[in-house]
This record gives sequence, structure tokens and C-alpha cells, in this order.
Amino acid sequence: MASGGGNNRNGTHRNSLKGTTTTSTVSTDKPLSVNSNPSKPAFKNKSSPLTGASSGLRKSSPGSLGGGAAKDDAGVPGRVRVAVRLRPRNAEESVADADFADCVELQPELKRLKLRKNNWDTDTYEFDEVLTEFASQKRVYEVVAKPVVEGVLDGYNGTIMAYGQTGTGKTYTLGRLGEEDTANRGIMVRAMEDILAEVSPEIDSVLVSYLQLYMESLQDLLDPTNDNISIVEEPKSGDVSLPGATLVEIRDQQSFLELLRLGEAHRHAANTKLNTESSRSHALLMVHVKRTVKGREPAHSSDNGNSTSMARSLRPPLVRKGKLVVVDLAGSERIDKSGSDGHTREEAKSINLSLSALGKCINALAENSAHVPVRDSKLTRLLRDSFGGTARTSLVITVGPSPRHRGETASTIMFGQRAMKVENMLKLKEEFDYKSLARRLDIQLDKLIMEHERKQKAFEVEIERITAEAQNRISEAERNYADAVEKERLKYQKDYMESIKKLEEKWMMNLQNQGNERKMVHIAEEVAEVKKLLSKETSLRKAAEEEVDNLKSQLAQLKMSEASANSEILKLRKMVEDEVCQKEKLEGEISMLQSQLLHLSFEADETRKRLDRGGPGKVPGRLDSPVSQVRSQLKDSGNGEKASVAKLFEQVGLQKILSLLEAEDADVRIHAVKVVANLAAEETNQQKIVEAGGLKSLLMLLGSSEDETIHRVAAGAIANLAMNEKNRELIMSQGGISLLSTTASHAKDPQTLRMVAGAIGNLCGNDKLQTKLRGEGGIKALLEIVKCGHPDVLAQVARGIANFAKCESRAATQGSKTGRSLLIEDGALPWIVQNANSDASPIRRHNELALCHLAQHEVNAKDMISEGALWELVRISQDCPREDIRTLAHRTLASSPDFIAGLKRLRINY
Repeated sequence: MASGGGNNRNGTHRNSLKGTTTTSTVSTDKPLSVNSNPSKPAFKNKSSPLTGASSGLRKSSPGSLGGGAAKDDAGVPGRVRVAVRLRPRNAEESVADADFADCVELQPELKRLKLRKNNWDTDTYEFDEVLTEFASQKRVYEVVAKPVVEGVLDGYNGTIMAYGQTGTGKTYTLGRLGEEDTANRGIMVRAMEDILAEVSPEIDSVLVSYLQLYMESLQDLLDPTNDNISIVEEPKSGDVSLPGATLVEIRDQQSFLELLRLGEAHRHAANTKLNTESSRSHALLMVHVKRTVKGREPAHSSDNGNSTSMARSLRPPLVRKGKLVVVDLAGSERIDKSGSDGHTREEAKSINLSLSALGKCINALAENSAHVPVRDSKLTRLLRDSFGGTARTSLVITVGPSPRHRGETASTIMFGQRAMKVENMLKLKEEFDYKSLARRLDIQLDKLIMEHERKQKAFEVEIERITAEAQNRISEAERNYADAVEKERLKYQKDYMESIKKLEEKWMMNLQNQGNERKMVHIAEEVAEVKKLLSKETSLRKAAEEEVDNLKSQLAQLKMSEASANSEILKLRKMVEDEVCQKEKLEGEISMLQSQLLHLSFEADETRKRLDRGGPGKVPGRLDSPVSQVRSQLKDSGNGEKASVAKLFEQVGLQKILSLLEAEDADVRIHAVKVVANLAAEETNQQKIVEAGGLKSLLMLLGSSEDETIHRVAAGAIANLAMNEKNRELIMSQGGISLLSTTASHAKDPQTLRMVAGAIGNLCGNDKLQTKLRGEGGIKALLEIVKCGHPDVLAQVARGIANFAKCESRAATQGSKTGRSLLIEDGALPWIVQNANSDASPIRRHNELALCHLAQHEVNAKDMISEGALWELVRISQDCPREDIRTLAHRTLASSPDFIAGLKRLRINY
């Protein structure tokens, strides 16, 4: 709940989304290779103060909003593009200015705007785009925002900003969700659709922060407790970072819409004369897009045909990072026209001061001033990259047609004219993802080591096989050689002995025949024959010796092959040593790259160290039972920096959490019902909880437990489930109204009563359950709850009564309901009349709406006149700040015969 005059736009609070952090990498800037749009000078029928201003390209000076960037970075000039959008007349202007012409005339085909001074004098201005009151949201997005979004996807920073008087349609242009009609979607929703359509969920990321600048305090819309975020400026690059802001990773469009709803619920707004929901803060949506570039090398790398595969593998992936900033400025206003007072007046002063500081900076940039007063406001510090910096900026100024606000319209137009003269230097953000390279090199190194070990093992096995084969062959050759030599020796010895024996015998015979000459000649012949045999034996011995020499040469060759094998072994060992050296060199390069990465991502490392120091302790590897495990995780979920409910839901499972609702330990039941209540707040979990029996368990716990904390949290979970039409019938069929009424009668804590009243109020919004809800005491329970007197409780009761009255009015119109209202029969009318003019705006608004719906049915008119409701209807038709309720009251009084007669009888002039 906002303090003072600023109110949250929605009454329901959602759980804060858990932020995520990303790893920073070394970045290089590269200019955008597109032509910037040349500026078109504005002209007027009469002399303008801007006519003589310089229209040349502006370079960022040291004092400019982007002056912190390095001087040697390349960039492409790109002027701030400005579009003007005209809001159509509203109902009030149609009545008040019926006799006057619009102060603005548009010429969209010429991109010109004419501002009427009087009936015969006009000033003419020219803009980049002129959007009439009939321009669609899609047309506005395509001409204003789509080029910026495409630049962000290509790696450039971009800014889309809306400026104008309060009530002229800035939030409608930027932040419209288009839930009722998708054609009304604003720039935020359409931009995220285009971004998600282009990124790849596997390798790219989209991170979102949603902030508001309220009373010079930068607050996190996704975490309301984080209400004083510091702004850190890099001294070298001049970039602005917000280290305390929540970062949410976006995977689909639905999660982004939930994030926008959560942020809008926490944004400050107030009711003024100019706008029933006037923004009291500047809203900034920051989208960080990280995309991996496929199919090309970095812009500054030199690739040649001699590059090895190892060199190509050492190239890090190329990543582009772009940041889109969508700024919904609070509307400028004059206090005498807006009627602001008290705290609302202080908010208006703060808004006007910050817008004035922004205007001074843009004036200085447009005039090429040496000094730009950036530090006069946090708004100008946040937007220093958008004006005169490195971002592509698109500004849409919104104006109204009413001649009563011609001064504010002229001021807005002049702001846009000066902004068109501001020149930015667009820079491409390309980065090397060294961590991804390190992971890839680690995997490649492991593969090389495994391949090397496999080859080395196979080589050793082959060496052993060759060595064993060589030894076997040498041993076999030696054995064969020895056997051959021995055989030859024995053979020659045997032949020699036989020859000697024969010769001796012949010699003896010759001695016996000495006288026989012929015998002597025969002996001589035999001796010659013996000599011939000896000669033959000698030649045979030489042949044997030659064969032995041949075997020896073969043995020498085998020894040489063994030496060659040994040299091959030494060569392979040397190759192994070279592989080891190369491995050590690669490890050294990886260590050097990692140290450089750590040095360049200092801020991310500091954040990770703080998280490590404040993170939860190690979870025991084994717990005694599932109950103790879940209890430990449930208690951890209650601490700010412990595991989230979503993580607990994934780890434990819905059935196990629901089973703990019946645990004997009271603390376990309390923690379990809190987790179920948090899960029930998400629409995607409600059907799972009902199908798993969670609704039945909550109702049983509501009836059986006596702990008021359990009553409060269980009633809140039932209230969340009752937001679904199908679940309302289940709650009613299982006796939910009786249990809630009993809980309300015993409750003392206002917060418990608020939860019970909220649950009954949601059940009151079903047409089919009216009679049953009243029969089980639902209306009487609400009237008993009002005795508490707490404003928040009374607001929930009033909301439930308004829902009931609205359903009755619809049933009476359709013909399915006759007779007096059940609210009147149960005595709720006096309380509604009494609180229809309450000081608390939620109570007053719901009771005014309930009276108007009750008055729609003619049968209720007499009871309402007797209870004094006629006076309140007259007051509502005249003084209600909401036009729809005021119109409904006026139409009811004018169409009811009983009310017209009552007005005449009471002499009320209407």
C-alpha cells in the first residue's frame, strides 16, 4: 500500500519473482552498418526559437548524457526520432469544449502539426511521425518502437519513451496489456512478442527488470521491499547499472504479462481532476537481450586459409547484447488544474522537478552546450545513454485536443522539437563468451587425453608383440644354425674315418702285393681318387661355411631390425612427451583466459561471492524421513535468501506437500499451508491443487484447526482458488460458506477477517450461487465482519456486497430474478448507505457501485427511499470521481418512476 496520495493500481499483491544473474563477458563495440535517418528541421509560419539552432550531427561531449564512453570507440550517428500522438476528446471535454474547436490540427501525410493560437493564427511544426486519434496501437508500435526493437536484437541499446501532460495516453500507448482486446496491446507487450519470436531458448536469454522512480527514490516494482536501489556508473564506459534490481528471465509471453501485472500492482497512482488513475512515478522497463551470433566470425578477427583446426577451435563464440529501456514518464501537471493537495501536491512537485531536469539536459544537448546537468536528477542519470549516448532513442509525445490545455500542449511540442536535435552515437555490443570456450576446450582436452592414452596403450602392446616375435625368430635361427653345423661335422667326420679305414685296408693289401706294379699304379689312382674326394669334401665344407655366414648375416639383419624397432620406440616416446607438453601449454592458456575473464567480470564475481557467503548450508545427504526433509525445506522457504516455493514444489511434489497439511507437528502444518497458499496464487497451479484434493484438505483444516494463523493462511488460499468460476461451485458444494462463516465468528485478528471476507467476496460473484450463499449465511457473515471496523476488512466486505448486487442486477435484467434484493432482506442496505460516503476510497467506491446496482431493480426503490439511499444516489450522480458510476447513477434516477416521485416529494432539484 502506497503512503499518502499514491495508491497501488491493483489491490491484490503477488509474490515477488526471484531474480537471476548472468555472467558478464569481455565486450567489443562495433558501429551499426545502417544509415541513420537525417533530421528534418521543424518550421513555423512565424519565427521560432529553434529556427536558428544547429541542425548538424552532434558528437557526445564530456558533459552529455552519454559522455562517459571511451573517445576511441567507433559509432554511427543516429538522431533521436520523435513522433506525436493525438488523444481523442473524452466525455468531459466533449461537454466542456463543445463550442470550441480543437487547439491541434494534424497533417499526417505531410508529417506536420498545427497549433492554434487563436481563430486566425497558428504555429506549424514538423515531426518524424504524426499519429492521429484514429491511429491503431499496431501502427504506433511499427513506426515508433519496432526499429528500436530490431536494433536491440542486433546488439544495440534502445530507448522508447513517452512524454506528455497527465491524462493524454502515455501509459495506454506503452503499457496496455490488451487482455480484453488484443488489438489494444501496448508497446511493451508487442516488443516482447517480437523479441521472444527471434531468440532461441537454448542458447539465448532475455532478462527483465521493472522499476519506478518515485519521489527521487528508485524502487523495484517486482520486489516492493527493495525501495532504495543505487545507481552505479562505470567510470570508463559511462554505462549505468543497477546492482540491486531484480532480474527475471523470460521464457514465454504469459510470464512477461504476469510480470507486468505484478509491477503495475505496486506502481503508485492517484485520483486527480485531470486523470482518475494518474501515475505518480516514472516507470522503467529494462529488457536485456543476449544472442549468440551463428554462421560468422567476429568483426575484428582475421581468418585466412592457413588457419589450423586447433586455431579455429580456440575462437570463442560471438555474443551480442542489447538493452531495451521503455520509459513511461509520469505526466506533467499544473497544480491549479489537477487539484492536487497534501501528499499528492508533493508528488506533483517531485514529478515536475525531474521532468524539468530532463528538459534542461535536452536543451543543453540540442544547443551543443559544454555542460549538461546530468546529475540534477536520478531520472537524467538513468537516461544518460538515451540522450547523447549510444542508444537508439524513439520518443512519442502525447497531446490532447482541448483548448483549455493549450499551454501544456505547446510545452510538450517544444520538448519534442528540442529532442529531435539530439544526436546519439549508436554502438554495437559484441562479446566473446570465454567461459563457453573454456568449457569446450576442457571437453576437447579430455578427448585428446583419452585418445592419446588409447594410442599409447596400443603402441606398447604392438612393441611387446614385435619384440617377442624378434626374440623367437633369433632363437629359432640360432638353434637351426647349431643343428646344421653339428650335422655337417658328424657327417664329414664319419666320411673321413671311413675313407681312412678303406685306405688302410687297401694299403695293407698293397703291402702284400709290393711286386705287382700294376697294383702300385692302381694304388696311385686310388690315392688320386682319394685326393679328389678330399677336394670334394673341402668344397662341401666351404659351402657349409658359406651357409653359416649367410645365417650369421640374417642374424645381423634381425639385430638391425631390432635396433630400428628400438629407435621407433624412442621416436614414439618423444611424440608422447610432445603431446604432454602441448597439454600443459593448453592448460596454461585456459588458466590465462579464465583469469582474464575473472578480471573483466569483477562485478558478477563480487555478486556471486556475496550470494555464496549468504547462501544456505549443505543439505544432509540422508534425512530420517520424508517429513523431516520437507520440514527443513519448508523452513528454508520462509527465509529471504533460501529456496523459492517453486523450487520446493519441483523437489518435493504437490502430493507430499498436501499430505503435510495433516501432520501432527503444528509448525509443519503452518509451513505447509503457507506453501499451498503461495502456490494457489498462481493461476496455473490452481487446477492441480483442486485435482490433488488440496481444496478439500484446506476446508477440512479450516474446520478442524484452532490455530488462527492456519485460519488466516487457509482462508487466503481459498480466496485465491475462489477466483476461478469452477472452483466456486466446488467450494459451495463442500460447505465452504458455513466453514468461512464459523471462522469469521471466532476470529479476532483483522488480517484473518480480511482473508475470510475476501474469500466470501469472490464467492459472491457467481450468479448461480446467490440463493445458496444467502441460505448458508454468507451475507450475514459479511455483516458480522464489519463490526471489526478495520478499513481493509471493510473494503473486502464492500467488494463482496458490490459483487452480490451486480449479479442480482444482471439476473433481474435477464428475467431470472424477481422480488426484493436478498441484500435488503438480510438488512445490508443501512450499512451500504452509511458507508457510501466513507473517507476510504475503496469502501466508498464499492458501496456507491452496490447502490447503483440495487437501484436498477424497480422493486427495491421504496426500501432504498425509506433508508435514505435517494440522497446518496443524487450525490453519486453529481460528485462521484468515476465517470462510469456517475453516469449509472444519473441514468437510474432518470428512468425510475419511484425515484422521480421521491425527488419531487423531497423537493430535490435534479
